[in-house]
Amino acid sequence: MFPLHREREQPIFSARAHVFQIDPATKRNWLPASKHAVTVSFFYDASRTVYRIISVGGTKAIINSTITPNMTFTKTSQKFGQWADSRANTVYGLGFSTEQQLQQFAEQFKEVKEAARLAREKSQERFELANPALNIAAPEELSEERHSPPLLTVNGPGEEKLFRSKSAEVELTVEKEKVKKMLSEGSMCEINLEAELFTLQDSNAKLVAALQEANSSVEQWKQQLAEYQEETDRLKDQVAELEGQLGHPAAGQSAREELSRSLEELEAQLSAKDQEIHSLQSKKTDVGELEKEREETIQRLEDLERLNSDLEDQVKSTENTLASSREEQNQAEAEVQRIIEVLDVKICDLNDLRQSLAKLIDK
Repeated sequence: MFPLHREREQPIFSARAHVFQIDPATKRNWLPASKHAVTVSFFYDASRTVYRIISVGGTKAIINSTITPNMTFTKTSQKFGQWADSRANTVYGLGFSTEQQLQQFAEQFKEVKEAARLAREKSQERFELANPALNIAAPEELSEERHSPPLLTVNGPGEEKLFRSKSAEVELTVEKEKVKKMLSEGSMCEINLEAELFTLQDSNAKLVAALQEANSSVEQWKQQLAEYQEETDRLKDQVAELEGQLGHPAAGQSAREELSRSLEELEAQLSAKDQEIHSLQSKKTDVGELEKEREETIQRLEDLERLNSDLEDQVKSTENTLASSREEQNQAEAEVQRIIEVLDVKICDLNDLRQSLAKLIDK
């Protein structure tokens, strides 16, 4: 589960929680270490075989706990857990939003603790093989508070003496310095990784806000589309009223052509809006919802096409029923001109809407 060969420390598990530390004065009360929920991550350093829990608030590390085999994570309530860090001389507490998140963190802590135990055993084996003098000086397992072993001397030619325990102490000191140096380098690496993570989270929040704004514009366009459909129905009724008023076939043909051109322009505008909706919908994450909205839009366009076809058929039928009254013809032509002007206004509104959506997409 854990990475074994990486050039630098890498996160293996992350969760969001409120961080607390025990009050050093009373050892009973909790003190909040973060004003809000922050990211708490398990890190693994393959080069040093070290597992750590890291959490950064702003530019400050509020948790930097190296996991050892003797640590225990205790769940004190349904959403709260804690563990003690003897090296940091404190007790850390984490408050999660759900019981499931607490359970996942506790299981991860247990796995990392077991991995740290295995890593320590392997490290001790390698250390003992590399330093046989320690096995001679201290045959029993060394504790963290061990005393210096007695000097072991071997007399050889010329009364020369070999102080093996002293050389082992020198090697231990060098190893400790190397470990301290690697720990300081690892801390800087972790802070840089957390900074990159926060930057990505901020960028993600901005993208979500932009998507929500685009969705709002789509809903606005749908409302305007419904209004235009109502206006088209109203114009259809007016055309039906004009069927008994137009009195000359040539005039009817001219009106039919102008109305057909206006309807074709309106259909082209609607087609352009459909393409813009597809562009906006490509940013959504719910594929099922996208497909449903797409089908609804296609259905509306098909309804408009059928409506346009019906209007054309009605205009053609008026050619066979036109009367020969000049006065009524003038009135009808004036009414058709007014309808064309209304359509021009609607087309201008559609152009303005398309420009607004284009600006929103560019943002």
